[in-house]
Amino acid sequence: MADSIFKGKVVWITGASSGIGEALAQTFAAAESRLILSSRRESELNRVAGLCSGAQSVTVLPLDLSKPESMEDACRQALAREGVVDVMVHNAGVSQRAFAADASLAIDEVIMRTNFMGPVALTKALLPSMRARRQGHFIVVSSVLGKFALPGRSAYCASKHALHGFFDTLRAELWDDHIQVTLALPGWVQTNVSINALTASGAPQRKMDSGTATGFSPEFCAKRIVDAAAAGKPEVNVVRLKEYAVLEMRRFAPALFRRLIRGRKM
Repeated sequence: MADSIFKGKVVWITGASSGIGEALAQTFAAAESRLILSSRRESELNRVAGLCSGAQSVTVLPLDLSKPESMEDACRQALAREGVVDVMVHNAGVSQRAFAADASLAIDEVIMRTNFMGPVALTKALLPSMRARRQGHFIVVSSVLGKFALPGRSAYCASKHALHGFFDTLRAELWDDHIQVTLALPGWVQTNVSINALTASGAPQRKMDSGTATGFSPEFCAKRIVDAAAAGKPEVNVVRLKEYAVLEMRRFAPALFRRLIRGRKM
């Protein structure tokens, strides 16, 4: 289904230089989409672009989501190069490994700007062109931590909860404009997310978490996300049984869930 739905569509992916974003780029390339690849690392974007031979076209557009004020200009560049953006994949983000009492407000701000304000600013910049055409699709790579919280990830969880609030609302507001929103909630996936996670000092953790190391492959995660978007699903979980059990516990036994996470180490 994805091959027919996204063939020839312009798909803009943030965080496309590694991990889930790189896998999404290759998945959309296999569907013969026209790609715009963004992240801060232009050399890595060029590497990923070289792996997307199935795409009808590939545009590399470096972008720093921690600077929401630059999103309007980035949007103008994307539209100038491709004419339209059919699918906006908000995938870039930064995680955290620091207790709230130890992390400065400056670190919280970096995480919120990267994970929430940047995607929101980019969305607002794109909306006029999508509404004028009465079509478009936002795919938002959130996290299971958009549904529940874990110690050591206060700002990260806050940013993901905020994404859910914003894009669930946007879906309701834009239904008559035929603009879709798909929220993706991965659990553990084998990426560098824990290695790059910010510690209390603001430096990367530079360590692979055991859960991340044993998670789903980025390719499996990307296929689940693209298939869900092609089917028009509003939300998709990409989780193992253990993570699904935690989601259900948070929903149906919240008091038990709160006891479970008390004092949990990072």
